[in-house]
Amino acid sequence: MDFTLSEEQEMLRTMARDFLTDKCPKTLVKEMEEDEKGYSPELWKEMVDLGWMGLVIPEEYGGSGMSFLDLSILLEEMGRACLPGPFFSTVVLGGLPILEAGNDDQKQTYLTRIASGEAIFSLALTEADAQYGPASIAVKAAADNDGYTINGTKLFVPDAHIADYLLCVARTDEKAEAEKGLTVFIVDAKSPGISCTVLKTIAGDKLCEVVFEGVKVPKENILGELNRGWEVVQRIIQQAAVAKCSAMVGALQRMLEMTVDYAKERVQYDHPIGSLQVIQHYCANMATDVDGSRFSTYQAAWRLSEGLPARKEAAIAKAWLSEAGGRVIALAHQIHGAIGCTIDHDLQYYTRRAKAAQLSFGDADFFREAVAQEMGL
Repeated sequence: MDFTLSEEQEMLRTMARDFLTDKCPKTLVKEMEEDEKGYSPELWKEMVDLGWMGLVIPEEYGGSGMSFLDLSILLEEMGRACLPGPFFSTVVLGGLPILEAGNDDQKQTYLTRIASGEAIFSLALTEADAQYGPASIAVKAAADNDGYTINGTKLFVPDAHIADYLLCVARTDEKAEAEKGLTVFIVDAKSPGISCTVLKTIAGDKLCEVVFEGVKVPKENILGELNRGWEVVQRIIQQAAVAKCSAMVGALQRMLEMTVDYAKERVQYDHPIGSLQVIQHYCANMATDVDGSRFSTYQAAWRLSEGLPARKEAAIAKAWLSEAGGRVIALAHQIHGAIGCTIDHDLQYYTRRAKAAQLSFGDADFFREAVAQEMGL
């Protein structure tokens, strides 16, 4: 199996790293954590000009028509830079589902706006128990004349406070089995009856509580088919998990590099601490976890790009990343010592984001169950 990137992919990686190193210093990351919007409109426009919003959107809708693996490479660099903003929520949680499940009118209407940077999307999925199973969906959408009325509360919705549209997963048939009575709606985020509260999070990102009170949605805004929304949601979780793994790989790689550099420079008792065997083994363990994470993520991303079944591979990657990330974080801080725990050190940005990513779209146990199911257990 050849994991070597193509020339075009190497160019994408180099260009993204150079751009983000210049345009996304940690001073901007800190500023955006404290900013009400949580992103820089100026940086967003520059990313649009680079074609990043339309990277995986077909050319007929204003995009570049590149693959999911190409997107994963870009996300890896974004994770390395701790890029703030709604790229993930817009492209991964909004664009990909519409690309795969939307009808022609929906694709023409929304994908063109995503590719041009005009629209910000997000996914309103999780609720009070923060689980990712169909039984957790309690928000209701009742048929009402030519549309539906949505009522209920969604939690941990990324970037909802600045979103133009939300993909809302709601229960449309309370009598059906949990996974057979769900529908995904494309909802105008500025509709009457929607209220949004930004929550305080460990990662400093903008997760929101979104309350729907009598929100009207026309039936043509159903994404996919009525009462078959769980099929769409399963695909969203699969792609989002692999995309999140890609960003985590970039963050963990940068943590490894910072730690190795520190071990070479930090002198104790007239010797760099990197000369100690225990520190060398710690760094070797970190490298093993980072490379294992990258290869499992690339395999899942490649299968998604090729249109092959990838549920098992995606679950393996996320289960591994969720635990390998914890080991990398622990060793990075152990080697850095007290300095790595200060707010002025860059390590804390990666630690907080990696800890949050461990739970995003399912924790290690959630995905271990998926692997077991794929093995017929």
